[in-house]
Order: sequence, then structure tokens, then C-alpha cells
Amino acid sequence: MSRIRRVLVVGIDGVRLDTLRRVPTPHLDAVADAGFLSPVAVAETTPTMSGPCWATILTGVDVTKHGVWSNDFSGHRLGVFPDFATRLARQDGRRTYVAAAWEPLVTVADGGPMLRRPTRLTHHAPAADTPAAWEEADAAIVRDAVAVLTHEDPEASFVYLGAPDETAHHLGCGDAYETSVETADRRLGDLLTALRSRPSYATEAWTVLVVTDHGHRDEGGHGGGSPDERTAWLACAGPDITAGARPARPVRHVDVAAQVYAALDRTPDSHWTLDGARIPTVPRAVLLDMDGTLVDTEPLWLEATRSVAAAHGHTLTEAEGASVLGRSCADTAAWLDGHCPDSGADVLEAELEETFLAAVEADAPLRPGARALLDLLEHDGPPAALVSASPRRVVDAVLRTLGGEAFRTTVADGESDRSKPHPDPYLMAAARLGLPPEACLVVEDSPTGIAAAEAAGCRVLAVPSSAPIEPAPGRRVRFDLTSLLHEWAQRESV
Repeated sequence: MSRIRRVLVVGIDGVRLDTLRRVPTPHLDAVADAGFLSPVAVAETTPTMSGPCWATILTGVDVTKHGVWSNDFSGHRLGVFPDFATRLARQDGRRTYVAAAWEPLVTVADGGPMLRRPTRLTHHAPAADTPAAWEEADAAIVRDAVAVLTHEDPEASFVYLGAPDETAHHLGCGDAYETSVETADRRLGDLLTALRSRPSYATEAWTVLVVTDHGHRDEGGHGGGSPDERTAWLACAGPDITAGARPARPVRHVDVAAQVYAALDRTPDSHWTLDGARIPTVPRAVLLDMDGTLVDTEPLWLEATRSVAAAHGHTLTEAEGASVLGRSCADTAAWLDGHCPDSGADVLEAELEETFLAAVEADAPLRPGARALLDLLEHDGPPAALVSASPRRVVDAVLRTLGGEAFRTTVADGESDRSKPHPDPYLMAAARLGLPPEACLVVEDSPTGIAAAEAAGCRVLAVPSSAPIEPAPGRRVRFDLTSLLHEWAQRESV
């Protein structure tokens, strides 16, 4: 059964990117290591103030649409362009949760609320406009949020921490500010622990986003256009992102809400006119299946199996043919041995290999996008490995057509302890590249290969060739390989 998608967004106000590089933030680092952390440039048209920046983050549209131009929200258009928690609750009937101490976010103060109608709300206003009072308010917010995240079932949540920004305003970006950032990170850790403590956590697929709205000048304060004020950041990890990935294009504040919708597998309606989009990422390595993924050899394999079975007195049914796709010669021969009495698995395996090899050498057409993808991987892409359930002789025959320059290593049937659908081939390929499997994207076409990749702990891009494949957390499905080319080609766009 597919895991249930859930999203947590943690907003930490006014945290400079360079501060993260100086102070210990192990919980934020863990999110970044499991996915990515990227700088975000506040758009030139957006004032570097909390109101406009958070409105952009939460709605997914720019300031000219949502109309929040300052920390007084009067005149906004949040009814037309609502925040993601409100939109998901009102339009989809999803359970959403918001926890925040800054009053305009959740009350009518100063033209609010920005987050208009989540299904569950926590609010603790600070007792005074001081760093200490804001620390107490954040502590109360997180205490309540931990209880909700542990024991209730919000599908999308937003938790706001404001103490670092307030500390910078009062005391500048010195020791007290850095201490406040460290404290916010500990509170992030409490929220992440709450997720892991959920009784249903093992059946859920959580995406976590941690984002700031703007930076600060050294002396404290923002609203100008300096790099320190205009540089924000986003960290994101989830089932659809490989560990240590890098965004394929510059990340923007408008992308945060879009990423929330993508994490919930919710396609935005066109009339929402979002300015943001899901953030495409480039993995640290790509592990490519061969048959049916790069070359259109699945029909050849099916015909080879059908021919060998018929020669030994068995007529392959359609369902049986589907079951052998993606399997090795040895596995298929062992299965055929049960249907072809007195043949012997060794004999069947040898005949399967010879028949398939002859067909591949005669004609192994490339699948759409394969040549362009291999060229990209060879010259400008992440490290790649070829991982096949075919025998080495078949792999080498295909490589003579493909060229092996794009691959740092190749794994063929029999070179790992077990073949697909076991994880061993993908674990071997990741180890040869010196990477953990969760840092690798596997590109596969068959349920057998996908089972191997997911058992290894890899993220998967499925490009079905014969058997249908359903999307799931950690498994995206695309029509063909050109989707990767389109995503990675965005790297220079804005």
C-alpha cells in the first residue's frame, strides 16, 4: 500500500544565510542533507519585509497579485490568492494546521489574517515586543505544534518562528542573534521528532520545507536592497527528492507553495495562476536500467522467452509474459523450468541468453530521449551507472550501440549476489559510485526493476515500456526520458 503524503513547512523569520554557515544548526542540516538547501533571492519587485515575503511564500504568487506590500496588509488580495493551508482546506477539504505568534498572520491585526482559514490554528502572541518575549511565544507555539503533529492528523502544516527576526531588530546580528538561530533550530528538531513519533509515521511520506523570508543588515533591520537583506534560503527534503540533490534552476519564494502542492500530489488548477512551480532537482547520481529504458528491447526479450518456451512445449500467456519483463535469464529460466518438464533450468537459461543476444545484435532501437540523455550525462550531468538484469554479453552488445562513455560503472546479471527484483544490483552500483542509495535516482521501466530500486532505498523515475506503473511517494512516472532533459535544462532559467 502506498504511503500517505504529508507536508510540514517551518518558517523562521529573518535568518541570514551566512549565519547558517557559522552557527551549529544540526536539525536544519539534516533536512538539507536529506534533500537540498538553496539560496533564494527576494524578487526585485518585493520589499524585503516580512509581510510581502511571507505572503509570496504562502500563496505562490508575487506581490503584484497578493497585494501585501508592507507589514500592514490592508488592501491585500488574499481572498483571490489564498495561502496553501486555506486553499487546501476550502477547496479540497484537507486538514491543515497553522501555528504562529505574529498576529497579522493569524488575526485581524494590521489587515490580517494572512492565513485565513486553516482547519486548525495555534496562536500565542508575545507578551511584549522584546526578544525574550518572542522566545517564550515561539516556545509555546512549538509546544502546541508538537502535540498536534504527534497526535492529530494534519495533511499540510505551517509553523512560524519569529524570535530570530525580533532579536536582530533589537540587538543586531551578533551573539544574541546567533543564539536565537540556534534555539530556532532546536525547536525545528522538536517538530521533526514529533513527526517521527507519530503512531502512523511508518505509513506516511513526509515532505519538510524550512524557509526564511529575508535577511538582515549587520546592525539589524531590513527593507532595503542589499544582498544581506535580499538573500533568503529554502531547505527541502521529502520522498521525491534525492539526498544531496541540487535544484536544476534558481529557487524562488513563489515556488514554496507550489512545492507543497507537488508534495501532496495536488496539481494546481490553472485558474489559480500560480507564479511558482515544483522545484526540479538534479541528483548526485543516476542509475539507469537498460532493457526497455534506454533501448526498446523488452519486445525482443518477450519474444525470446516466448520462442524458448514454445520450443520446449509451453505457450506463454499474456500474463506470464508480463511477469518476466525486467527479470534475468536465470530467474526466467527457473520459472520456465516449472512449465517445461525435463528441459532443465541450465539449458533454458543458455537458450534464452543466445536467443535474446541474437535479437539485440540484430536490432536494439533507442527509446525516445535516450541518446540526448546519455550525451548530457557524458558531458554535463551527474555520474551515471548502467544497471541491467541482462547477461554481460547482452549488456556489452548494447553498449557497442549506446557507447559506454556516459557510465562510470555497469552492473550486469550475475555480478551481484542476487538480481532484480532484489536490491543488490542497485546497491552495488551506488557503492561503486561512492554514494548512499538515497542520493541516487533510478530510471526504470518495469515493476521488477522498480521493486529492486525501491528496496535499495533509491528514488525512482519510471518510464513504463510495457507494464503500467502507478506513481507513489518516491516514484514519479513520466511518458519517456525527455522529461529529465526538460527538467535539467531549466538550470539556467529564472
